[in-house]
Amino acid sequence: MQKIIPLFFLCTTTALAADNEVKELDTMVVSASLPTTSSTLAKPVTVLTGDALHTKMGSTIGETLKNELGVTSQSFGAGVGSPVIRGQSGPRVQVMQNSMSNNDVSSLSPDHANGVEPILAERIEVLRGPATLLYGNGAIGGIVNVLDNRIPEQEFEKVIGGAGEQRYDSATNETSSVVKVEGSKNGFAYHVDGFYRDQGNTHIGGRPIDGDAVRINDPSFVAIDNPQGVINNSNARSRGGSVGVSMIGETGLVGASINQLEKNYGIPSDGTGEAPVTVDLKQTKYDFKAQLNQPFAFAEKLKMKFGYTDYQHTELDGGQPATHFLNKSYASRLELEQRPIGALTGTLGFQSTNTEFSAINADGSAPLVPKSNIDSYGLFAVESYKHGAVTYELGGRGEWVTISPENINSLTYLPISGSMSALWEVNKQHQLSLAYTHSQRAPLIQELFYDGVHEASRSYELGNANLGKEFSNNLDLAYRFNSDWMNAEVNVFHNWVSNYIYQQRADYLFNTDAGDFTDACALDEPCIPVEISQQAGATFKGYEAQLKFPIMENNYGLVDLSLFSDYTRGTFNKGGDVPRMPPLRYGLQLSYEKSDFSTNARLTRGEAQTHAGANETSTASYLLLNLGAQYHIASVADADIMVFANAKNLLNENIRNSTSYLRNFAPDAGRSGEVGIRVSY
Repeated sequence: MQKIIPLFFLCTTTALAADNEVKELDTMVVSASLPTTSSTLAKPVTVLTGDALHTKMGSTIGETLKNELGVTSQSFGAGVGSPVIRGQSGPRVQVMQNSMSNNDVSSLSPDHANGVEPILAERIEVLRGPATLLYGNGAIGGIVNVLDNRIPEQEFEKVIGGAGEQRYDSATNETSSVVKVEGSKNGFAYHVDGFYRDQGNTHIGGRPIDGDAVRINDPSFVAIDNPQGVINNSNARSRGGSVGVSMIGETGLVGASINQLEKNYGIPSDGTGEAPVTVDLKQTKYDFKAQLNQPFAFAEKLKMKFGYTDYQHTELDGGQPATHFLNKSYASRLELEQRPIGALTGTLGFQSTNTEFSAINADGSAPLVPKSNIDSYGLFAVESYKHGAVTYELGGRGEWVTISPENINSLTYLPISGSMSALWEVNKQHQLSLAYTHSQRAPLIQELFYDGVHEASRSYELGNANLGKEFSNNLDLAYRFNSDWMNAEVNVFHNWVSNYIYQQRADYLFNTDAGDFTDACALDEPCIPVEISQQAGATFKGYEAQLKFPIMENNYGLVDLSLFSDYTRGTFNKGGDVPRMPPLRYGLQLSYEKSDFSTNARLTRGEAQTHAGANETSTASYLLLNLGAQYHIASVADADIMVFANAKNLLNENIRNSTSYLRNFAPDAGRSGEVGIRVSY
């Protein structure tokens, strides 16, 4: 680290939002198999629900979570935003829906939108460290679990209830609407939801294209269209909905649901006058869930889930189909929660995924990725034992992964992962935890075999069939302090990764007219960068720190001051920087709450990212000032009405996102306002 970080921020800083968000950190983590609260977990957990979730809601999962500690968004225009956790993204951050893999293709490339729609979420959980082994190998960044209650697990208080929401955001002239209706009677429960979102081009605080930065690696680049204050072809439109039913009784439950999602979004223009690229996405999901309570003498619960996903998206070049991505997946999960044996509790289970994947060129030429069958079978177990003031956890997971491409020999991998942790409750004020995780990941199909021009990412991508398993060893050390005058939490992590798989931009280009690679291009020649899958040893280290002071609490209301900071540094063992790492962030938030009204002001400083990686460009520092307010109107006819407003990027900074492949073409949104109303009944 070239900058001197103040010790105050390194050891104690924090960002906690309004008081209702702090309370959420001690709610039950329903997706984790161990029945425990997040305050007693020996692993970092972030939970968003209720008002905290609704007021932070963005058009993508990444946009929704990007202000949480240790989390940023790998933005690719307004229609795409995958979460980046501790510098990791793609296959190392698994986005799940109701504790099941979503089975879209968002992990294959940063331009692929996620098939999970945040506006329908009831709760979003971010788990890091040992908890990830419950759901898969290799998620060294973490797990994002989006819960939407589409298959009800508990009976509702009413026969007919639900909620509706309408919001508008000036940054993209976005209007979004969502409605849900749910209820139960005599053990029968149902859930129906639907949404619609329409976004225009994103407004920014400057020009979208940084031509000087692009020409560092492509001297022939010329932007003939670089408008002031707007990102061309960054509009998006999406709609979808779900229907789910379940029968719930003392012995357990059984339920099913169907979900449909359609999304069309543009890839921001590169300013060269080429035809616009858009993506047309469609996804249908069928899910089944069953649970037996106390089925055996030693079992507390036996849970079974099964899902089928039919996913496809087409990349359109100038309105004409260019590439079709197809993914049909069957996923199943069997989970047994054992009855406590003294102080010992635990969970064991089986998980499988069977996928048929293809990436086909519309012109009939050789496929970008050969049609492949991908099969994964895994066994997992996690046990917890409490002795005195210390709680111990031990977990393991083994998988058998086979990739069978057409006309190519099959590849088989056996990732084995394990974890152990200890949480010491020193006293009511102090908690100390230490966790170690060894994780292995098999390479993905596109990392192995992709070969061709990818229209949406405007690059030529080259896979490497010789890639081996990725091995990581991660240490997490956490300290929590709770008192009347201050709450604090510090997480420090260090991750050693062998055979780290990454895309490295080559020092040569691909000429799309000539159909060949070249060291340099003339001004009038259409050339694109080349991204190559490579493997090398890497080290990641960093921290998340948060601290909160209650400044005032009296008849005039509650005022809190929060301080926060997070940092991730990624380097290769052979020398050099891992590309697309987030910068050092720190700042403060002032929150006020009285009765049904709350408001906050949040100021974030992002330092310059000068460790950009080979053939990548640095990003400048920025100041991000956001304001937010919400008010619960007195209940009307048994309905709760909440109105909210947010002012974003009030300084109108032209923020370049260092984790984005499009940092030089599509900065973050400029100054904007958002208003909304939510009615729950």
